[in-house]
Amino acid sequence: MFLTKIIGAAAQLLSRYFALWVVLSALLSYLVPELFTHLAAYIPLLLGLVMFGMGLTLKPSDFAEVLRRPFMVCVGILGQFVLMPLIAYLVCLAFALPDELAIGVILVGCCPGGTASNVMSYLARGDVSLSVTITACTTLLAPVVTPALIYLAASTWVEVSAQALFLSIVKVVLLPIALGVLLNVCASSLVRRLTVVLPSVSVLAIIAIVCAVVAVSRPSLSSTAPLLLLVVILHNTLGLASGYLLSRCLHLPSPACRTLCFEIGMQNSGLGVALAMAHFGPLCALPSALFSVWHNISGPLVAALFNRTKDARH
Repeated sequence: MFLTKIIGAAAQLLSRYFALWVVLSALLSYLVPELFTHLAAYIPLLLGLVMFGMGLTLKPSDFAEVLRRPFMVCVGILGQFVLMPLIAYLVCLAFALPDELAIGVILVGCCPGGTASNVMSYLARGDVSLSVTITACTTLLAPVVTPALIYLAASTWVEVSAQALFLSIVKVVLLPIALGVLLNVCASSLVRRLTVVLPSVSVLAIIAIVCAVVAVSRPSLSSTAPLLLLVVILHNTLGLASGYLLSRCLHLPSPACRTLCFEIGMQNSGLGVALAMAHFGPLCALPSALFSVWHNISGPLVAALFNRTKDARH
């Protein structure tokens, strides 16, 4: 019992200050890259572990929102797969980014939503069930939609193999999630006992992914980081703002507006890293790695802002 409490407290500390740990770990990997370069070979495995953890949190009933509120779910899916890739494409053109960085920004823009959006929806008093449903739907659609979007958008800069991207996403996203859901259905009591440590495992995996990218990209990071950080901040901010404004224009309830803000503006940046490392190179993975750091800073800030505002429409 005491050990369980200790593990739970450590897990809570790790999750609560996730952004801080990511920033500190990224700085350490920049200063001492040789400690982390070997992790690059394990990025697909680490992302698969995160997706497996996501699958363990899902149940078939989580998809009931699709039938109960199809309009809101469709707004979230279309916003995720239309607005974020479009913003990424326009930002790349506006800043005339070098090819490799542009591809990286496009990659993260075409990725589905990540589990961080679910946490932010909870913190902002949003519609958590809607958030979970949209994240699950965009993730399941990703093997088909994400390669198609990358092919359409990134072909301006480089030749893209949609088939290879499809196979990568199936291996590192779809299969681990399917295994997690299956285990949750078949051994729910075991999964409940694992819930104490699951968030920590995912946090540590994402930190390791970011460290690996920073370490292997260190030679070019000092010259590209300032511009790239500006682009990532702009991409994320425009995504969050457009998600919220779109849902407001559609006169959706306030909790749904908050949720759609995060669902549209926050990406599965770990998938962007994995795809970049597998198909385009370390420099292309930098935008996703920086996005992972930044959206875990901007998300809590926006959630705190929502909690300070009064909105009569609940």
